Amino acid sequence: MVHVLLRRDWFGRLRLALTLFGLPYTFCTSRVRPAVACSASYLFSQTIRSISTGCCNLQATMPSSAAPHVKSRCPQYPGSKIKRFAVPDDKVDWSQNWPQYCPVSYTDQAVLKKPVWADPEIGSFSPKFNTVDGGVDRTSFEGPYKEEKGKPLNPHGRTGVTGRGLLGRWGPNHAADPIVTRWKVDAKGAKVNHSVSKQPILQFVSIKRKDCGEWAIPGGMVDPGEQVSLTLQREFSEEALNSLVVPPAQRAKIHERITKLFKSPGFQVFKGYVDDPRNTDNAWMETVAVNFHDESGNSVSELPLQAGDDAGQVQWVDVDSSFPLYASHSHFLELVAKERKAHW
Repeated sequence: MVHVLLRRDWFGRLRLALTLFGLPYTFCTSRVRPAVACSASYLFSQTIRSISTGCCNLQATMPSSAAPHVKSRCPQYPGSKIKRFAVPDDKVDWSQNWPQYCPVSYTDQAVLKKPVWADPEIGSFSPKFNTVDGGVDRTSFEGPYKEEKGKPLNPHGRTGVTGRGLLGRWGPNHAADPIVTRWKVDAKGAKVNHSVSKQPILQFVSIKRKDCGEWAIPGGMVDPGEQVSLTLQREFSEEALNSLVVPPAQRAKIHERITKLFKSPGFQVFKGYVDDPRNTDNAWMETVAVNFHDESGNSVSELPLQAGDDAGQVQWVDVDSSFPLYASHSHFLELVAKERKAHW
């Protein structure tokens, strides 16, 4: 009894000292009673959240807007009830020693059912990382990435969840994002300038994703052995024009217009790691984003837009910084606007 009172007094004094210094404190009482959550307190009412991971519940500050891969550390993993382990900005990098890091492991059931686009679980096969493994490109645009216990490590650091989540491949999952643009014109065909910036307004083909309801650039995964240029054309045709279900005669017309545009010199907007909410410690998105611009407005601009299987809606949208987009797509559009000397 005396020991318990002394222990409580010691806790109280330590808690007071840490609070006076503005430091967080965490006490685990699993030796006294199993499944008891740890507690934490921050001075000045900093934003905190608790993440249950099967070990002690730890609390940490939310990532700041200027931090690395913010969307990759979103509080709840998309399409699930899985809560990420909270990773503060200063603990993102793998070089930072963090023994308390205890992320939950999660791979979606759709991935575990072994569709053709997904890898098996590690243990049942041994992928060759940092190389082209059969038809699957496991190299990263970021350069060689590290491995730990036979699994690849996200080159941008901790995300708060291990496994593959919604992603099919261990390591980099390569995608292609075609950014198809045209000038916004008035009834006479003259370019429309923005009232504030006085610069001409670009429009791009945007789809509303069914999985999250966010607007995005149409795009998709690069098939094994497929050239990125073909992926760009295929994904735009399928997602924005629904070419898989249109009549053969109309499909031929679409193919002709699309092929002509996608054979033109496109502007490579981005090539690298994507801050995507689906990213995990062991699987992440990388993409090549290319802008194909219909300067005259008589190419794909004249084709009727129709949403494909992965898109709920599709439409031409004004390029503007105030328009919210999925993942890193806003950044891609900003680069396009600067390249085309258009309003942003």
